[in-house]
Amino acid sequence: MIPIDPKEKLKSFSNHWHPRQIGVVNDMQVLVAKVKDEFVWHQHDDEDELFQIIKGTLYLQFEDHTETVKEGEIIIVPKGVKHCPMTKNGEEVHIMLFEKLTTKHTGNVQDSLTQSDYPKI
Repeated sequence: MIPIDPKEKLKSFSNHWHPRQIGVVNDMQVLVAKVKDEFVWHQHDDEDELFQIIKGTLYLQFEDHTETVKEGEIIIVPKGVKHCPMTKNGEEVHIMLFEKLTTKHTGNVQDSLTQSDYPKI
Protein backbone atom coordinates (compact mmCIF):
# COMPACT_ATOMS: atom_id res chain seq x y z
CA MET A 1 0.00 0.00 0.00
CA ILE A 2 1.73 3.06 -1.31
CA PRO A 3 0.38 6.33 -2.72
CA ILE A 4 -0.06 6.47 -6.50
CA ASP A 5 0.48 9.72 -8.39
CA PRO A 6 -1.45 9.54 -11.70
CA LYS A 7 0.50 12.51 -13.10
CA GLU A 8 3.79 10.69 -12.52
CA LYS A 9 2.41 7.50 -14.10
CA LEU A 10 1.38 9.50 -17.17
CA LYS A 11 5.01 10.59 -17.66
CA SER A 12 6.05 6.97 -18.25
CA PHE A 13 4.50 6.61 -21.73
CA SER A 14 3.71 8.72 -24.78
CA ASN A 15 1.24 6.91 -27.02
CA HIS A 16 -2.38 8.00 -27.29
CA TRP A 17 -5.57 6.02 -26.64
CA HIS A 18 -3.69 3.16 -24.93
CA PRO A 19 -4.71 3.14 -21.25
CA ARG A 20 -2.42 1.87 -18.50
CA GLN A 21 -3.72 0.23 -15.35
CA ILE A 22 -2.52 1.91 -12.16
CA GLY A 23 -4.75 0.08 -9.70
CA VAL A 24 -7.63 -2.26 -8.99
CA VAL A 25 -10.43 -1.63 -6.49
CA ASN A 26 -12.66 -4.68 -6.04
CA ASP A 27 -13.88 -5.46 -9.59
CA MET A 28 -12.97 -1.98 -10.91
CA GLN A 29 -9.77 -0.89 -12.59
CA VAL A 30 -8.20 2.54 -12.45
CA LEU A 31 -6.62 3.52 -15.75
CA VAL A 32 -4.66 6.53 -17.01
CA ALA A 33 -4.38 7.51 -20.65
CA LYS A 34 -3.18 10.23 -22.96
CA VAL A 35 -5.67 11.12 -25.67
CA LYS A 36 -5.50 13.31 -28.74
CA ASP A 37 -7.85 14.03 -31.65
CA GLU A 38 -10.89 11.77 -32.12
CA PHE A 39 -11.40 8.24 -30.77
CA VAL A 40 -13.92 5.61 -31.88
CA TRP A 41 -17.71 5.79 -31.59
CA HIS A 42 -18.65 2.94 -29.24
CA GLN A 43 -20.70 1.91 -26.24
CA HIS A 44 -20.34 -0.42 -23.29
CA ASP A 45 -23.54 -2.46 -23.05
CA ASP A 46 -23.03 -3.69 -19.49
CA GLU A 47 -20.73 -1.20 -17.76
CA ASP A 48 -20.71 2.46 -16.79
CA GLU A 49 -17.51 4.42 -17.38
CA LEU A 50 -16.13 7.35 -15.37
CA PHE A 51 -13.71 9.84 -16.91
CA GLN A 52 -11.69 12.26 -14.76
CA ILE A 53 -9.74 14.93 -16.57
CA ILE A 54 -6.25 15.38 -15.16
CA LYS A 55 -4.94 17.82 -17.79
CA GLY A 56 -6.68 19.67 -20.60
CA THR A 57 -10.25 19.61 -21.91
CA LEU A 58 -12.06 16.53 -23.20
CA TYR A 59 -15.05 16.76 -25.52
CA LEU A 60 -17.33 13.79 -25.06
CA GLN A 61 -19.59 13.40 -28.07
CA PHE A 62 -22.96 11.73 -27.71
CA GLU A 63 -25.47 11.08 -30.47
CA ASP A 64 -27.45 14.24 -29.70
CA HIS A 65 -24.91 16.60 -28.08
CA THR A 66 -21.31 17.11 -26.95
CA GLU A 67 -20.24 17.71 -23.34
CA THR A 68 -17.14 19.75 -22.52
CA VAL A 69 -15.27 18.22 -19.57
CA LYS A 70 -12.60 20.48 -18.10
CA GLU A 71 -9.50 19.76 -16.07
CA GLY A 72 -10.44 18.47 -12.61
CA GLU A 73 -13.97 17.48 -13.64
CA ILE A 74 -15.50 14.03 -14.00
CA ILE A 75 -18.22 12.68 -16.24
CA ILE A 76 -19.97 9.32 -16.01
CA VAL A 77 -21.15 7.62 -19.18
CA PRO A 78 -23.96 5.19 -18.34
CA LYS A 79 -23.91 1.71 -19.81
CA GLY A 80 -25.44 1.45 -23.24
CA VAL A 81 -24.81 5.10 -24.19
CA LYS A 82 -22.96 5.55 -27.49
CA HIS A 83 -20.09 8.02 -27.13
CA CYS A 84 -16.87 9.24 -28.73
CA PRO A 85 -14.17 11.11 -26.78
CA MET A 86 -12.14 13.73 -28.61
CA THR A 87 -9.81 16.67 -28.15
CA LYS A 88 -9.59 19.83 -30.21
CA ASN A 89 -6.77 21.77 -31.87
CA GLY A 90 -4.25 18.95 -31.44
CA GLU A 91 -4.35 19.20 -27.63
CA GLU A 92 -3.08 16.20 -25.69
CA VAL A 93 -5.43 15.50 -22.78
CA HIS A 94 -4.59 13.33 -19.77
CA ILE A 95 -7.44 11.30 -18.27
CA MET A 96 -8.11 8.80 -15.54
CA LEU A 97 -10.79 6.16 -16.07
CA PHE A 98 -12.70 4.02 -13.60
CA GLU A 99 -14.37 0.97 -15.10
CA LYS A 100 -15.07 -2.70 -14.46
CA LEU A 101 -12.29 -5.15 -15.21
CA THR A 102 -14.56 -6.71 -17.85
CA THR A 103 -15.01 -3.48 -19.84
CA LYS A 104 -13.77 -3.76 -23.41
CA HIS A 105 -11.83 -0.74 -24.67
CA THR A 106 -14.17 0.02 -27.57
CA GLY A 107 -17.14 -2.12 -26.58
CA ASN A 108 -18.12 -4.41 -29.48
CA VAL A 109 -16.43 -2.17 -32.07
CA GLN A 110 -13.09 -3.29 -33.50
CA ASP A 111 -10.85 -0.50 -34.77
CA SER A 112 -7.14 0.14 -35.29
CA LEU A 113 -7.22 2.05 -31.97
CA THR A 114 -8.81 -0.85 -30.04
CA GLN A 115 -6.61 -2.20 -27.24
CA SER A 116 -7.11 -5.59 -25.61
CA ASP A 117 -4.31 -5.29 -23.06
CA TYR A 118 -3.80 -2.57 -20.47
CA PRO A 119 -0.20 -2.69 -19.22
CA LYS A 120 0.15 -2.34 -15.45
CA ILE A 121 2.40 0.53 -14.45
